[in-house]
Formats: sequence, structure tokens, C-alpha cells
Amino acid sequence: MARDEYNDCGPASGWDLHCHTVFSDGTKTPAELVALADANGLHGVAITDHDTTAGWDDAQKAALSRGFPLLRGSEITAQDEHVSVHILAYQYDPQNEGIITMFQATREARIERAKRMVSRLSKDFPITWDDVLRQTKKGEETTVGRPHMADALVSAGFYRTRSQAFAGAISSSSKYYIPTPSPTALQVVQVVKQAGGVSVVAHPSDLSRNKVLLSDRQIARLAQGGLGGLEVWHRGNRPEERERLLDLACRFDLLVTGGSDWHGEGKPNKLGENLTCDSVVAQIVRRGAIKLIA
Repeated sequence: MARDEYNDCGPASGWDLHCHTVFSDGTKTPAELVALADANGLHGVAITDHDTTAGWDDAQKAALSRGFPLLRGSEITAQDEHVSVHILAYQYDPQNEGIITMFQATREARIERAKRMVSRLSKDFPITWDDVLRQTKKGEETTVGRPHMADALVSAGFYRTRSQAFAGAISSSSKYYIPTPSPTALQVVQVVKQAGGVSVVAHPSDLSRNKVLLSDRQIARLAQGGLGGLEVWHRGNRPEERERLLDLACRFDLLVTGGSDWHGEGKPNKLGENLTCDSVVAQIVRRGAIKLIA
């Protein structure tokens, strides 16, 4: 794709390919996600809960009942040379052994890390692990993380909103923070590829997440390892960084996607605020191991 064509992939209409539900740290059900995407006039939507496929069945049923197009995906936690990396994985086979093994290991590591963080928090804030679990909407099916700790602090009256908690005790720079043990970004890209999926680096230039961003060299290595695309159209990517990412996408023949990183009421991000054009979605569907729900 020519460089100018990439600039056309942040359309006013299209698909939102980065959305979270109650199966991770969102506040709405998959059915509510699908209904809102349909009501907002989107061409389609993707469910991308953290490190899980638990919401896929509910999303599929909702999409089929409405005849509304759905991509199935996950946002997978990874790291690359001490840089936290999130990989959006689309249309992969959820029964693939590599995917199952990776999610099981990541889930166990997430829970252990969350318990350790709550133990640290409890020394200064009277919250318990049970308080955090009460913030989950789907019990053991929920991918537990910092948002649920933030909600527990809000419920206990220490902060007014989840965002305030993330700016305070739940911040990655706070004394309570513990990084999530994660596979490398290259490992994730390779596992997703083996499972027949398409991998996209989420918000690769968001300085609110990383003081050090993925370098051109790191992105090049991921591209050589099977990376499918870059999420350029995201509120966390500054304009000058979007230009860098577009150049990299052109250089390494990567897809350019957009997404809102919607969490319902969990974040100020609005569904559909950044979108992916139909032609890019068609390529994801064509490359993927599973069919589009429509």
C-alpha cells in the first residue's frame, strides 16, 4: 500500500477494533457493546478483552441476533526489552494449543501479580482481595487487573473515579505497582500467527503507558516475526508519532488499524472515536483462521 493510502484508513465511518467488556476491565456486556456499536452506525466491531476469549460466545450470539458484523479478538499482554506491549490478536483459532497454553500461563501470572499488589495496597488502604473480586462482573471468567483494584478503592471511598485511582495508588509509578509477568511481544506474535490470527500492536506510541516507546528497530523485528499491523488511530498516539507509525507500516507492509480502547464507563474513551476502514478489516478476515460473524 502506498504511503498516501494509509492516511485514508482513519475514516469517519468504519469499524472499532479495540473494545473491552465485563469479561476483562470493561463495564458493559458483549451484548451491550454490539447494541451500542449498531446504534452508533458503525460498520462492525471487535471484542478484545484482555488475555481471554471468555466473552466471544456472548458477543457472537448478540451479533447474530442483530445481523451485525463482529470480529473476535483479544488484547494480549507482552513485553519487549522492558517496554510493556499490548498485542491485539484477531480471528485466531481459540482451540489452538499454543493460544490455550499462553492464556493459561498469563492468567495465572495476572492473578498472582494482582494478589501481591492488593497485599501492598492493603497496608495503606483497608481493602482485601475479596473487595477486588466483588468488582468483577463475571467472577472467575473475568481477567482481573488494576481496573478492579481501582474500582475497589472507589467503592471504599478513597477516590471518586477509576481514572483518579489510576492517577494515584494504581499508577504504574506508584510504590504499590508490580509489572505483569508476560511473554515477549515476539512470542505472542508468533503464537498468534501459528493459531491463524492477525496481530496488531495496540497504542504503540502512548507515552502515558511507557516512558520509552517501541523503537523502529523493535517494530521491524516484530514485523519480520509475523506482526500484522499497527494501531495508528488511537487517542494515545500523538500526531507526530502517528506519522512515524504510518511510515513504518508502509515500510514493512503492515496493516493500519484504529480503535477507541472502549471500556464502557471504565474510561472516558467513546466507542467509535477512532475507526478502521472496511478494506483493512477485509484483509484481517481473509487472513484469519475463523469466519467473520455477520
